[in-house]
Amino acid sequence: MLYYAKTEALRMLRNRRYLIFVVAFPVLLYVINANIYGKQTDAGGVRYSVILMVSMAAYGALASSMMSTAVPWATERQSGWLRQLQITPLPNWVIIATKLATAMLLVLPSLVLVSVVAVVQQGVSLSPGTWASVLLAMWLGVLPFVALGLAIGSVLSADAAQPAAMLCMFALAIAGGLWFPPEVFGDTLRTIADFTPSFHYARLGQSLAAGHGLPMTDLLVVAGWGVALGAAAVFLYRRATVRA
Repeated sequence: MLYYAKTEALRMLRNRRYLIFVVAFPVLLYVINANIYGKQTDAGGVRYSVILMVSMAAYGALASSMMSTAVPWATERQSGWLRQLQITPLPNWVIIATKLATAMLLVLPSLVLVSVVAVVQQGVSLSPGTWASVLLAMWLGVLPFVALGLAIGSVLSADAAQPAAMLCMFALAIAGGLWFPPEVFGDTLRTIADFTPSFHYARLGQSLAAGHGLPMTDLLVVAGWGVALGAAAVFLYRRATVRA
């Protein structure tokens, strides 16, 4: 299992799309936006450099969780690699657990790198306990997006999974207010944002970073999406396994 997870992680780290969209792009967006209005504060007195840090880290984590699951999973299913795994001693739950563990591991670079840049470039300063709670909440909060990526990879071909995953990724980033505050788009997008897991996922980190504690509403919404998408991913995985 460890060797399988290591192989999966190394394969993604060699992927240029992963390095560009997951590692470099969130950092670039953060540096640009933080240098424009990072010193401003919101209505609660929280600097936008902190809010942007959470939003860009959330986008990087969202992108990582989808890119490390949807396309690789679809490719393995289409190429017959899934069939090869099924005839090994590895049980199905180990295969899924390895995919999950690999995706969770690959989320960390974007979370850590954006945070480091925020500290070095914008002077963001949080207490050790706050840093720990923010990073932990954002790390665990990607589970709905990992499940969505696995679901996409279970039903689409490799060629179709890539644009589908990117479309979902960008839609969740925009509708969830990770790139721009939903308020600037008016009431319609703000209403849509309330139903997206990405919006509540970012709010988890933003609330903790601002020192407001863990928002239960956002936690329950993210957890609810995690359960729903997780159930869908398991169902679609079983269908893909039977067909494989």
